[in-house]
Amino acid sequence: MSVRDTLSSRAPSPLRNQRVVVPIMAVFTVFMVIVDGAITTVALPSLGRQFHLSAAALDSVVVVYPVCLGMVIPASAWLLERHDGRRVLLLGLAVFTLASGLCGAAENLPQLVAFRALQGLAAGALTPVSQGLMLRTFTQREQIRLSRIMIIPQQLAPAVAPLVGGSLVVAFDWRWVFYVNVPVGLAAVAFGLVFLGEHREHRDTRLDVVGLVLSAAGMGSLMYGVCAGPDRGWATPLVLVSLLSGVVLLAFAILHQLRTDQPALRLRLFTDRLFRKACLANLVGLTPTMGTMFLVPLFLQQLQGRDAFVSGSTTFTEAFGVLLTMQLVGVLYHRVGPGPIVGTGLLGVAFVELLFATCDAHTGLWTIRLYMFLLGVMMGAFFMPVGAASITTIDRADSAQAATLGSVVRQTGNALAPTVVGAALVLGSSHRRNTTAGALPPASAYHDAFLVLFAIALFASLYSFTLGRTRQMPEAEIPGRKAAPPARGRSRPASTAC
Repeated sequence: MSVRDTLSSRAPSPLRNQRVVVPIMAVFTVFMVIVDGAITTVALPSLGRQFHLSAAALDSVVVVYPVCLGMVIPASAWLLERHDGRRVLLLGLAVFTLASGLCGAAENLPQLVAFRALQGLAAGALTPVSQGLMLRTFTQREQIRLSRIMIIPQQLAPAVAPLVGGSLVVAFDWRWVFYVNVPVGLAAVAFGLVFLGEHREHRDTRLDVVGLVLSAAGMGSLMYGVCAGPDRGWATPLVLVSLLSGVVLLAFAILHQLRTDQPALRLRLFTDRLFRKACLANLVGLTPTMGTMFLVPLFLQQLQGRDAFVSGSTTFTEAFGVLLTMQLVGVLYHRVGPGPIVGTGLLGVAFVELLFATCDAHTGLWTIRLYMFLLGVMMGAFFMPVGAASITTIDRADSAQAATLGSVVRQTGNALAPTVVGAALVLGSSHRRNTTAGALPPASAYHDAFLVLFAIALFASLYSFTLGRTRQMPEAEIPGRKAAPPARGRSRPASTAC
């Protein structure tokens, strides 16, 4: 008897198997995509030495990944609705794994950039498709319980990436930051081929070519401008043209998709008040949270002169704070709703930004580790509740579109975070007299950047309280499974008041 038959015989039904397999595949996917997006920067100095290139010439290796990722995200909803989700996910993983191996084997910079672009194209479909499968398979209450586990790879990945990347570069060379994805990707594809079942919606949706082209071009252009701006300069003609064209293309994409019956992105979902407010809270809240994750390593390495390994081991304590809070948030969410939790969490983030604003070149590592731990505690009250609130009033038939729009919001927020930090550092440095070209920002510039993040976190906190105490909708039936009996005692109808 094969391994698959043996495992299937122990499970009461195929559906029960999928309720274990889908989260495992989602963990594989999220971890790989996040690590790959963060680990590359560690290898840039080694890569530059081998190819005899300056740091500015290597920007394309980093920038091309989020640009291509943003271009594919708008198509992921149509892929998931029109085709078997299993095939889309496994194909994306296979292409991502192949591209990782090709990146490691690249013989020059143009080859590396091309293969890195292929990585980004595959990654753009992986996260929203895996999230869409989760939304199809589990009810909202179940997803909140699962989020205590799903948050682990999401928080460990960016913390582990610098440590793993630095170790691989020191022990081997830069190629291994890409080669490391190959065995993980092959294992994920093999596991999915054996255990992951079909996930079809059987929705005969046509491809909105015009909307897809406008959305992909707009997202790609905007991502390039946002990612290249801090290094190349915001006044650079190429950056300005990219930002302007991205905004214009996205404006046309929005107008087109509001007028068509089957748009590439179902923007009408934003007419749902709670979905709209949760997405906006997520977008604004990502700037101070992810901005701090970007700023603190710069503070440690540039102002204090620490190396990449010490920086990674210092910021790592943030992950422990998130994991601690997540064990409490899942229980509190059903009692108080998203507004009080998300608002309080972002208010705590604002407080931690003030603590960071007191640090200087002589601040000890354990003090910064404590502040990073506190930041993680507060971030844990933000990520899961705002995500759960965004799907509270969304029909499960729109799960693919909701996952795609959520990915667009997160990708935009993740790109805006370093942009805001970079702009704050540049403005802070410009106030210093006798500033020389290429000089590192002074301590006052970092203080100003933390204060900017404090102001944004405070605004996001006040807005997030307006999410209210909205409870989840009644448990929807999962295909092939009987609906759960209504709860006794304190049960009440779901409220959609914000």
